[in-house]
Amino acid sequence: MDIPAGLKYTKDHEWVKIEGNSMTLGITEFAAKELGDIVFVEVDTVGDEVASGDVFGTIEAVKTVSDLFMPVSGTIDEFNEALEDSPESINESPYDTWLVKASIEDGADMGELLDADAYKAVIGL
Repeated sequence: MDIPAGLKYTKDHEWVKIEGNSMTLGITEFAAKELGDIVFVEVDTVGDEVASGDVFGTIEAVKTVSDLFMPVSGTIDEFNEALEDSPESINESPYDTWLVKASIEDGADMGELLDADAYKAVIGL
C-alpha cells in the first residue's frame, strides 16, 4: 500500500498537502479500499470557514456514506468539480485525486496531523 512520505495524514484516513497557508486534501488509498467503489462526493461548504474536526462534506460508496472531516481549521476555497463526473477516480488514484483546497487560518493547530510513519502505525503497516 502506498503512503507517500511528502504528505501529512489524519486518523480519519485523509491526506493533506500543505503549501504555505493553503492545503489540498484527499482520502488515502487505505480509505478508498475500505470504502469500495466510490459513486458520489458532496461538498457544500465552499466559501465556508470550517473548524478542525468538523464535517465539510460526504463521500458515498456503493455500500456506505462517510463524513469528511476538516483536519485543520480554514476556509474551503475549491471543490474538485471533476469528481462530479468521475468520482471513481478516487479509487483509481487516491493521491492524485484531491477533494478540496482550503486556506489555512494563521496559527492553525496542525498537531493532529501525522507523518507517513505514524499513519502506517494507525493502519497497522
